[in-house]
Formats: sequence, C-alpha cells, structure tokens
Amino acid sequence: MTAPSTAPAPSGKGRWIEHWDPEDETFWQTTGQRVARRNLAFSVLSEHIGFSVWTLWSVLVLFMGPVYGLTPADKFLLTSVVTLVGAVVRVPYTFAVAVFGGRNWTIISACLLLVPTIAAFVVMEPGTSFSTFLWVGLLAGVGGGNFASSMTNINAFFPLRRKGWALGINAGGGNIGVPVIQLAALAVIGANGGPRVLLALYIPLIVVAAVLAALFMDNLASVRNDTGAARDAARDAHTWIMSFLYVGTFGSFIGYSFAFGQVLQNQFGRTPLQAAYLTFIGPLLGSLVRPVGGWLADRYGGARITLGNFVAMAGATAVLVVAGTQKSLPLFVTAFVVLFVLSGLGNGSTYKMIPGIFQAKAVAKGLRGEEAAAYGRRLSGAAMGLIGAVGALGGVGINLAFRQSFLSYGSGTGAFVAFLAFYAVAFVVTWAVYLRRAAGAAEATAAASEAERRLGYAEV
Repeated sequence: MTAPSTAPAPSGKGRWIEHWDPEDETFWQTTGQRVARRNLAFSVLSEHIGFSVWTLWSVLVLFMGPVYGLTPADKFLLTSVVTLVGAVVRVPYTFAVAVFGGRNWTIISACLLLVPTIAAFVVMEPGTSFSTFLWVGLLAGVGGGNFASSMTNINAFFPLRRKGWALGINAGGGNIGVPVIQLAALAVIGANGGPRVLLALYIPLIVVAAVLAALFMDNLASVRNDTGAARDAARDAHTWIMSFLYVGTFGSFIGYSFAFGQVLQNQFGRTPLQAAYLTFIGPLLGSLVRPVGGWLADRYGGARITLGNFVAMAGATAVLVVAGTQKSLPLFVTAFVVLFVLSGLGNGSTYKMIPGIFQAKAVAKGLRGEEAAAYGRRLSGAAMGLIGAVGALGGVGINLAFRQSFLSYGSGTGAFVAFLAFYAVAFVVTWAVYLRRAAGAAEATAAASEAERRLGYAEV
C-alpha cells in the first residue's frame, strides 16, 4: 500500500514527516527507501565536516613547531581535551534530535562548526598562550557531537534488516572526515602554506553543508518529543556493556587518529611533512571499511564479527609493541594501519549489534510487528548517542596514555601494552554476554536467538 501522507511536508511546515514505517516492505519500496537514502546522503556530508572540525587539532599540532613553545606532553594534553569535549557533547546532541527534529538539528549543528573554525583561525600563530589554545581546542569538540545526532536520526529512517549497512555508510562517511582533513593538511604543508590556509578552506564548506541540509533533509515526527527514550536506554545494562565495547573500537579509531602523527614525530623523529604523508592512511582505510563491518554483521552476526575483531586488534597491538622496541618504522606503520582497519570494522559490527539487541528485547517482551520495531528503534536510537559518547572517551584515554608513556618511558610502547590488555578484556566481555550458549547465558543472547527464530533477522 502507498501512504501519501508520508511524503515530506512543505518547507513552510519545516519538512516534517508524520507517518514512517520502514519495516513495512511495501511502504519501504514505494516511499521510504528514496526518502531515507536522501536523508542519509546529506547527513553523511554534515557529519563528515563535523569530524574534520573535531580532528582539526590532530593536524594543527603538526604545524606547531618549536616557535610555538609547546612540549610533546602539551600537545597530547591539547588533543585529549578536544577529544573529551567531543565525547561529552554527544549526550546532549542525542537529545537534540528528539527536541528539534533531525533535519533542524543538522542545520544548527552544522552552523555551530563555524565557531571553533573561526576561533582557531584567529589565534593560530606563535606567541599565543597554551591556555588560549586549550580553550579554543575545547570549542572544536562540538564537531564530535555531530556523530551522535546523525546516527540517532538515521537509525530511525531505516528498517532493521538495513541498519548495519545504513549506519555503516553514515558513520564511515563521517569518519572519513579525519583522513580528508589530514590530506588537506598534507597539501597545505607541502605547498608551504600555514594553518590558517587550512582553516579558511573549511569555513565555506560548513556553510554549504548547512544550506544543503535545510533544502533536502526531513524531520520524523515519530522521533520528536521522546527525550524519555534516553533515560530508558540509560537504565538498560546493555547500553553500558556496548559502551565498553565501543570504547575498544571507536575509541581506538578516534584516539589513534589524534595521536598517530605525534607518535611518529616523537618516537621516530619524523618531520611534520613526513608525518603528514603517513597519518592519513590508517584513518582513511578505517573509515572506508566501516560499512564492510556493518555488512559482515548483517550477514554473520555482529557479536561474532566483533569477537574476532578484538582478537585481531590484540594481535596488531602486540606487533606494535615489538616494532616499537626494535625501532622498526616500516613494521610500526604497517601494524598501525592494520589496527586502524580493524577498528573501522569493529565500529561497524558493534553498532549493528545495538538495534539487534533492543529488537530482541522487544520480542522477549512479547511485542510483535510494528510495535516491536518501534520499541527497538526508540531505545536503540537513544542508546546509540550514549554509546557513542562513552566510546569516544576511549580516545581521551588513548591520548592520555600516550602522554604518560612518553613522559615515563620516552616512547609509546607502555601505552600499547595497556591497550593490548584492554582488547583482551573486551574479547572476554563480548563472548560472555553475547555469544556464550551455556546455561545461565545473558539475557541478550537468549533474546537474540528468539528474535532470529520469530523475525528472521541476523543474530545480534
């Protein structure tokens, strides 16, 4: 059946869609798929630029030579506070989708990116105090919030069977903002340009993203005024278990994105230009494979892919420890790039697990059809924002660990040993909660199996 009322409202009404039922295959084929993909495309653009602004300081510190008077510890602290703010603001950004609507908040959040970009343009020169750089760096954290609101919004547009792909595309397109700004920095440094040239490139792009969101995106009325969903999600133990796992995947991706260039400079003596030639490779590949992680999770089950991924991440980290002690730059860079790729795969697979878990809980409660789907969308969308916020805190921990490791040992090896231990714990948690089949297995495992039998969805 077609549903004419599902077409976007006229622009004078704020482009609100009153009825949305993506689980209905007829609705999806006739109306939903076209609208959802259009919103996905422009969501990716805005989130992409948000990631670039958030990770501005990962490349700006490469420009900041001795004339700026900052020590390596100062630079790691600077990138840590930027990562911290980006993690914290993900919580209110998640609520914002329900309060303002997905399209409306995408416009607002895009415009907010002008503040840190212009502020950095003003202060980026030798002689500026470290405290000023810290305060301006804090402003860049708003770019990290775009991920949470974007994922919450896009989650509501797609049916469960397509969420792994859609969320992977959305997040991967955003994540790729990290290597893009690093490539832009490489071009600017290679052309003997200064940091203000790089910043000037992004100001008009931010304006374009806001305008396109206003012209082509929509708000879903079913998502609005449901701020209680975040409260309900916060009470669920699986929200915090998945947050811990996401610390290991996305926390690794964003933390290494900020730190890679600095590690190359401080541990292997690379110049800013030499570091810039290498730093973009890992984030680029990690971003590109994130949709693959979602697709694999759709096909084989998110928990299985996540479990194997943590094993591989631990193996790559062990190689980094060896490469650091042997001072082998080729082995170090190769292992680091592999670790980036694995973090991207894990990002996709862990996020696919989230809607599956809450859909399974809906089935376990006896809900059916659209009622079950609505329950799953409501809680998984809210949980994604909280999980994304906690996961990003892993990036703070990584930069602080590197800072302490360089202060204590003069290299990043001590930090990598700590990361290896974390991945081992994440492996155990994934197996114990979501894959163990023995008597007394966790609620999510039983619920997931029930969801598979009744609904035919991929295992969480």
